[in-house]
Amino acid sequence: MTGIDGIETRRKQILEEISGIRAMRKGSVIEQYLKVRKKGKKEPVLMGPYSLYTRKEKGKTVGQRLSTQEAMRYKAEVDAFHRFRSLCEEYAEFTERLGELQRKATGPLEKKLSRRPSKKTPR
Repeated sequence: MTGIDGIETRRKQILEEISGIRAMRKGSVIEQYLKVRKKGKKEPVLMGPYSLYTRKEKGKTVGQRLSTQEAMRYKAEVDAFHRFRSLCEEYAEFTERLGELQRKATGPLEKKLSRRPSKKTPR
């Protein structure tokens, strides 16, 4: 999108997409496997997968085990958060581009000359 109208249209679309996000959550959902020793076996056996939701709270990583249904819902909410962040970045880029186009359209700003001498200039 190159023109001001195209950029404005995309910015509005981004805001509509953001307003359509109903639930989101920071963090990630991973599958965890646990090594368990079984009677009569030398090597541990992998058990799982177990769904785990992890996030940062006050600088520490916190985990929460999830059921299969919860894992699907949490994954959708984490994906929605990632979509939200990418939309925010895209919105910022288009807003910056819009500012540049508007500055080019209005021309460079002229410096105002003050009549009083600056405090930095020797007298």
